[in-house]
Amino acid sequence: MASIEDVVKKQKAGARFVITAQMLRLTPLEFDTLAQRWLDDGGPGFNVVGVPHRTVVDGEFIISRVTVIRTTAPL
Repeated sequence: MASIEDVVKKQKAGARFVITAQMLRLTPLEFDTLAQRWLDDGGPGFNVVGVPHRTVVDGEFIISRVTVIRTTAPL
């Protein structure tokens, strides 16, 4: 299972990239909870940019992927 730190470490500072639930092997609901936290506080070594992509699961809109930009902050 890829951790978020592994995904972020592969990127150069300033790079834009996408993070999805599938990449982290999380359920859509688990990813939504995590992505909400990233929207509020930023992630480990990145910030969310743009509008997150949402999907409908059981009649509810949840975040299915986010575009982020790598920062120079340590992980």
